[in-house]
Amino acid sequence: MKPFDLPEPDAEAAAHSARLSEAIRNEITAAGGAVPFSRFMELALYAPGLGYYSAGASKFGPAGDFTTAPEMGPVFAACVAESLAPVLQQLGAQARFLELGGGTGAFAAVALKRLMELDALPDRYAILEPSAQLRERQRETLRERLSPPLFELVEWPDTPFADDWDGVLFANEVIDALPTPRFAIAGGEVMEEHVVVEGGAFARVDRPADAFLSNAVRHIERRLERTLPDGYRSEVLPQLPYWIQAVSGGMRRGAMLFVDYGHPRAEYYQAERRDGTLRAFHRHRMHDDPLRWPGLQDITASVDFTALAEAGVAAGFDFAGYCSQASFLLGNGLAGVLERIERIGDEAERLRRIEEVKKLTLPSGMGERFGVMGFEKDVEFGAAFLAGDLSFRL
Repeated sequence: MKPFDLPEPDAEAAAHSARLSEAIRNEITAAGGAVPFSRFMELALYAPGLGYYSAGASKFGPAGDFTTAPEMGPVFAACVAESLAPVLQQLGAQARFLELGGGTGAFAAVALKRLMELDALPDRYAILEPSAQLRERQRETLRERLSPPLFELVEWPDTPFADDWDGVLFANEVIDALPTPRFAIAGGEVMEEHVVVEGGAFARVDRPADAFLSNAVRHIERRLERTLPDGYRSEVLPQLPYWIQAVSGGMRRGAMLFVDYGHPRAEYYQAERRDGTLRAFHRHRMHDDPLRWPGLQDITASVDFTALAEAGVAAGFDFAGYCSQASFLLGNGLAGVLERIERIGDEAERLRRIEEVKKLTLPSGMGERFGVMGFEKDVEFGAAFLAGDLSFRL
């Protein structure tokens, strides 16, 4: 998708993007004329009041830029709740549930109801959400869809839990939006992609990488048992282990579950993938210009699931499993969901739910493009990852 195929923003949106662009230009100037791409991405997505995830523009559904699994309907959240219920039951009455990035609140609305049915309700359900606008939308959604006792379990902290806690952490399509460094290989050396201003517009240039990024790239090469060729360009998240430690905080016992699109390391850094996985989404169109319209488009990179496995273990957790989204849903209650769908009397609604299942599970939809990875600490997921285990590919 080329930039000229994208729908142009209206005047208000364009003015919003211009304000954020000016703020980014000012930071570039203050930094001596260039900032790492990861910093540009951080500002474009999370600058207070202006970034894509911090401002009020619609992001999910037909009016937004993309649709996530929980926004399609109740199937995804019901199956995730099924997988986490045994963990919460093992942890007991004081267990907490921490959801990173709550979207519209659709996931929490279904998950809490299903956990109640399974006698696995947490003592507290926290949504860590950077967008003030989305927090309000989540409150409205949950107040409307939940009974008062369930709604009272939900809270919106500003930071991860700071005290010692037992519970589960869940993140759907979160790691792909972490600000990622971009690297390139030139003359056998590791370079870092930076953003500069040329003729008033943003442009990307390469500068020598620091030791932190360079060591991360060399780690990839050692694990691949080959060097990356000159001209190769991609992404790496050397900060991922620190991020895992930060969001899990003082979790003593519990589990973490991540759902995202990505690849094991050997596939992520294939020779053919010479420009990485970075892309942008605007009005359900994917394109390759992340510098265009800051604040109006999502910027994302695929997840290296091998790196995620390493980061989770480094944070003190045991690796629990890795499989495709389709296998995960099939192994965590999808058969029961399908039985309930077949009993729906409204034919139009029944067909909508069947179509939802297809999108979530078929290879042409999200079924194979998305992976699910779990970690556990002094608890057991049980059968959550028994269907279609892919850990041998890591």
